[in-house]
Amino acid sequence: MAEATIEAVMAELAALEDPKMREANQRRGDDHGVNLSALRAVAKRLKTQHELARELWATDDTAARLLSLLICRPKAFEQQELDAMLRQARAPKVHDWLVNYVVKKSPHAEELRTAWTDDPDQVVASAGWALTTERVAKKPEGLDLPGLLNTIEAEMKDAPARLQWAMNHTLAQIGIEHSDHRARAIDIGERLEVLKDYPTPPNCTSPFAPSWINEMVSRRGGRSISSGR
Repeated sequence: MAEATIEAVMAELAALEDPKMREANQRRGDDHGVNLSALRAVAKRLKTQHELARELWATDDTAARLLSLLICRPKAFEQQELDAMLRQARAPKVHDWLVNYVVKKSPHAEELRTAWTDDPDQVVASAGWALTTERVAKKPEGLDLPGLLNTIEAEMKDAPARLQWAMNHTLAQIGIEHSDHRARAIDIGERLEVLKDYPTPPNCTSPFAPSWINEMVSRRGGRSISSGR
């Protein structure tokens, strides 16, 4: 198909805008009113168009940026460009899609992980921890797991909400994937009590790390454990 113009795509996104959807999204911090299934349908039709993706990102419009992340070529971004994009991505959904759909597929993912994890901006740091969680699960070789647990133990309790959530995910992933660190991960979770009272719908796994770890280990046929606290 012929490549779409930025004007045509922005007009299509405007036509998909639903005020009720926007209102619901705004309660979660996302300022767009486009149904994500409809957005994915647009992306499927457009296919990969990297230059159009750059133009969509430059609009600073949340729906356009989400579409941009679906039609871009992740490996085509330079490291500095991805760093700049992350610092621009303040809407939670844009941040999540950028990290999960683009940065994780980038050849620069490890360099960005180490640069972002200690960033003073909690949103940027949370992206570093999300990439760390990915490594814990898929490529733990070379990671200092005891050191990560030390940092989580010292900093997670008082971390801002978004960063705290990301660190908690790393804690849970260490406990799930690495049996030799499982007891300590559970002990840290039980002592810090982060997300212990988080409202969890029926049939969903609690984000409270000890519960999360034991549930996932049990599903894999492992043995649930407790620190005894």
